Amino acid sequence: MMGAGALALLWAASLLISSGNCGICPAVKKDVYIFLTGSPDEYVAQVKKYQNDSLILANARKLKNCIDQKLTEEDKENAISVLNKIFSSHLC
Repeated sequence: MMGAGALALLWAASLLISSGNCGICPAVKKDVYIFLTGSPDEYVAQVKKYQNDSLILANARKLKNCIDQKLTEEDKENAISVLNKIFSSHLC
């Protein structure tokens, strides 16, 4: 089941970069890396750069806590490995 969460995350990232828009890749890359490897406070601070709604920030914290509980370090490393391949694509 944990693999499914990682695949969903990778699918979402690939949708965001599939247009080949070079400007979005660095922002998405930073957001996803903070999501996977940062603390809940770091992730909420990153979300706050885009959206300051308290409900959205609370949900971002819940999502981050859920990911930290469900994904193993190996799952996160595998997701980052695939993301590195996506972000190194000529489309990005």
